[in-house]
Amino acid sequence: MSSSDTSRGVFGLWLTRWRRERKRTVDNDRRPIAPATPPASTPVNSVQISRARPGFPWGGLFWSALGGLVTLALGLWAVKLVEDLAARVPWLGWVALGLACLAALAFVVIAAKEAFGLLRLATMEKLRARAGAAIAASDKSAALAVVRDLVAFEREKPQLVFAEHASAADLLQVAERELLARRDETARALVARAARRVSLVTAVSPRALVDLAFVFINALVMVRRLAEIYGGRPGALGLIKLMRQVIAHLAVTGGLAAGDSIIQQLLGHGVAARLSARLGEGVLNGLLTARLGLAAIDVVRPLPFAALPRPALSDIAGDLIRRSGEPAPAARNIPPPAD
Repeated sequence: MSSSDTSRGVFGLWLTRWRRERKRTVDNDRRPIAPATPPASTPVNSVQISRARPGFPWGGLFWSALGGLVTLALGLWAVKLVEDLAARVPWLGWVALGLACLAALAFVVIAAKEAFGLLRLATMEKLRARAGAAIAASDKSAALAVVRDLVAFEREKPQLVFAEHASAADLLQVAERELLARRDETARALVARAARRVSLVTAVSPRALVDLAFVFINALVMVRRLAEIYGGRPGALGLIKLMRQVIAHLAVTGGLAAGDSIIQQLLGHGVAARLSARLGEGVLNGLLTARLGLAAIDVVRPLPFAALPRPALSDIAGDLIRRSGEPAPAARNIPPPAD
């Protein structure tokens, strides 16, 4: 076999392979292409953001240590005072010891009352959370447990009559009507009185500092009275906790409360401002006090509003504006006596 035949045979083999590969490529190109499955997009709401690990509570440690040091200092001072008085005049030492024991007893009682008040507030929060969870899950047994705990908490013995096939929401609504209807009316009247009081005092007060002090004290008294109406007994620490919760509630629902009846508020404030600038300022302060009171009702109420209507700012604002716009008795035209 010559070299030309060999080269021709190799070239023919290479050509045959090239034709086979080209045919295979063309056949692959003619196949229907399946639509590509798009990658699953992760919704924004389902992104799991790793929560930062809570750090060491250095603030709580600082205040606890400082409180312990102050308590030890007061104790050492009392002991030294009793010893000095006893060394000088024995009977004065015994009097000082008796006064120190009375002070210690009063401190223990105050601390116990504060702890009891905080426990009552925590119980109210748990009842409200459990009621919402029972309604969301339609759990009848959980709703019955909430009703029993609510009756025990309020220390009342109402005649609760439930239907045989009542749902969890129905059970809680019956308990709400029987246990909280009168309390809601009392709370609404309290908020209305506090708003009128603030409106009147800030309208006639000549000093802004007096207005600020009165509004602050009135707000504290109103929030504490609202908690007592619904079964809470907050002390000083409980009142601080309540005010923080009310302010947080206002921060969350402030837009909703502002849009509740903004037209009535603006119109009422405009009418009052035409009568007097101070009167308009008083009406505005009364509206802010009423909004604070309604937020406090939402915080201290042991059950969420379902069967009973939620107190509206428009009702209190309308009553406030009507009372603020009434003319004084001296300004009315009194007809002259008949001859």
